[in-house]
Amino acid sequence: MTFQDFWRAPARTGKRLLRIDLILAPLVLTAVLVGWELLVRWQGYPSFTLPGPDLVWARFTALLADGRLFFHARVTVGEIFGGLALGLTMAMSIGYGLAKSPLLERILSPYIVASQAVPIVALAPLLVIWFGFGGLSKVLVCALTVFFPALVNTVVGIRSVEPDLRSLMRSLQASRWHTFALLEVPAALPVLFGGLKVSVTLAVIGAVVGEFVGADRGLGFLVNLARGILDTPMLFVALFSLVFIAVALYAAVALLEYMVLKWRRAE
Repeated sequence: MTFQDFWRAPARTGKRLLRIDLILAPLVLTAVLVGWELLVRWQGYPSFTLPGPDLVWARFTALLADGRLFFHARVTVGEIFGGLALGLTMAMSIGYGLAKSPLLERILSPYIVASQAVPIVALAPLLVIWFGFGGLSKVLVCALTVFFPALVNTVVGIRSVEPDLRSLMRSLQASRWHTFALLEVPAALPVLFGGLKVSVTLAVIGAVVGEFVGADRGLGFLVNLARGILDTPMLFVALFSLVFIAVALYAAVALLEYMVLKWRRAE
């Protein structure tokens, strides 16, 4: 389900109606929380094994009150945006070149595909050794994580342009820039947004992997810290914060897609 599916405008009145899924979604969340609490009470789990929702909420408010949660979340979000900016720029630039040049694709594709055989978890320690324990190594891990899916979607999107439309642009003596801006980019946008949705969620994983390897701040560091001191409620808080960031980024991309691609729905 995408963000634009949350609300639908009826054709006659123009007023927004609340869909049934907006009612069911909170009910499902409530059922999960109640089931979680009942399971903890029934089995009598200690807090370091499986804390109840009340303990997790108390830990969340405590971390929020002393500023630690906001500090670590801000660090991770900064790494995510830095990795997205670098990874998407590289992927779209190279992807456009591959889409326009079959020769370049035949030369570079084997190396690009081979690079994906190396797990990012195995590559992250090298990046930390080479670029230090600061934010740069985490940004590079994020960039490498989002690079391949964004590259593939860029190639597919550019090549999805209909040949007849390209012929029309040539008949109008359009320049390369006009063909790129007025034909290729609009035609590729649906596929590019699909890749962007995947990339923003993978960027969260990349940031956490980088912080796992070596960091003294960030939500990944908070997870490692909580695991080391058996503070399971804090671990849940960090995990839920990562989930919230991923969902918020995905929703933002879906909203941007909804706004940018209005012209397609109007056809």
